[in-house]
Amino acid sequence: MSKNTKLTKLPGRSKKYSENAKKILAATKNNTLLLDLETGIKLLLDLDQPKFKQGPTLELHFKLNIDPTKSDQIVRNSVNLPHGTGNKVILAAFVTPEKEKEALASGADIVGGDELIEQIKKDEKINFDKAIAQPEMMKKLPAIARILGVAGVMPNPKTGTVGDNIAELIKTFKAGRVDYKNDKSGNLHIIFGKINKEFNLEKLLENANSALDSVQKSKPEAVKKRYISSIHICSTNSPSIKISL
Repeated sequence: MSKNTKLTKLPGRSKKYSENAKKILAATKNNTLLLDLETGIKLLLDLDQPKFKQGPTLELHFKLNIDPTKSDQIVRNSVNLPHGTGNKVILAAFVTPEKEKEALASGADIVGGDELIEQIKKDEKINFDKAIAQPEMMKKLPAIARILGVAGVMPNPKTGTVGDNIAELIKTFKAGRVDYKNDKSGNLHIIFGKINKEFNLEKLLENANSALDSVQKSKPEAVKKRYISSIHICSTNSPSIKISL
């Protein structure tokens, strides 16, 4: 290869990914310059994106300075994104017969009690993204707790998915409430929108700031040192952009 030949493609990466990486390197002066959140999102919007029907998903990635093996340092919370995630949320409501009409009218996609529990127990299939439950239904859910747990949809008072205010819960989750929890490496990942006509820079920035504010307020009391080590943003299949803290 001639010394004057330019590298047009990173090893193991597509040409589009490589070109996007070059744009990011140029904007960050070879990763020596940290961008603020607004500038970072602008840069993401300027990248060559894949042609997905609903648009690429945008994500915030946090590296937390916690010990994920200690229960008092687990970060787990939820955030209401003002403009939603752009994803359609299929929601199930485990309610008593008296609450079924209210749940359906409020926008729940799947509603039921004993019969729904028996169906899930029999089929061992989950066809919804979120689940809420009335407190009196929680004593019946252990029969399918393993199935719901594996799918990550088990209602839990700590995540605000259990309560008598069924209509409010349904509307909140359908509108864009996002649950988050650190992984085994102490990292945290939150979707904050998509690149499509539903979202402009202002909406994406408001969503991202809401997520950032929520994570900052979720700092465990047991963590006395610096809490957030780094923040990156990316879109589907794009290189990440490091954001200034």
